[in-house]
Amino acid sequence: MSDSRPDLVIYGSPVSPFVRKVAGLCIEKGVDYEVEAVNVFDPPQWFRDISPMKRIPVLRDRSVAEEGVAGTIADSSAICAMIERKHPVPALYPQAPMALGEALFIEEYADTSLAMAGGLGIFRPIFFAVSKGQEPDLAKARDAWANQLPPIFDVLETRLAGRGFFAGDALSIADITVACVLMQISLVAETPLERWPALAAHFSAMQARPSIAEPYAAAEKMVRKALPTRFDLT
Repeated sequence: MSDSRPDLVIYGSPVSPFVRKVAGLCIEKGVDYEVEAVNVFDPPQWFRDISPMKRIPVLRDRSVAEEGVAGTIADSSAICAMIERKHPVPALYPQAPMALGEALFIEEYADTSLAMAGGLGIFRPIFFAVSKGQEPDLAKARDAWANQLPPIFDVLETRLAGRGFFAGDALSIADITVACVLMQISLVAETPLERWPALAAHFSAMQARPSIAEPYAAAEKMVRKALPTRFDLT
């Protein structure tokens, strides 16, 4: 009997925007994968052994090794770069040097600045509290929406410059990353972006892509069990 399991295993949770980023890249490339749940707050020892920073996601390529450190990569950016090299078509990293640099910058900017403001500032104060049966810290979330996120949105709006994609004239890792991280806010709160029309158009177009919508649906299903509706932070 043949083993029908995919080579690629993403350890983590669909609630993580970084897990969804890797999943989205796989979907765009038509690469089979599966997500194996890991409790990042109390991870088993085998996961600690393969995740030096104790974070998700970690990727395992079963074609390299079924267990242990061999065949594993930690950090979503490293994972996506590896998958791009292993499955180069369609390309999701631009060939032109400046476009590649822009894509990598936007990916990093979303993974850090946007993720901190939206994740630590909004998602966690709401969802972590609600999932523990506590009142959400809406004051902190509203402060993040009003004061932390607008300068970040300004940067993204300027970098888009009215174009459909962040880097070059085609979809790249930059677009996938921004959408996945921004949708972390959408899991718990409304995300009106009228002040940033290019970003709003980009976000709407990305939400319609299966690579973004399908992993997000899995996350939303989990979040809605604890939080039936989103909050208005305006």
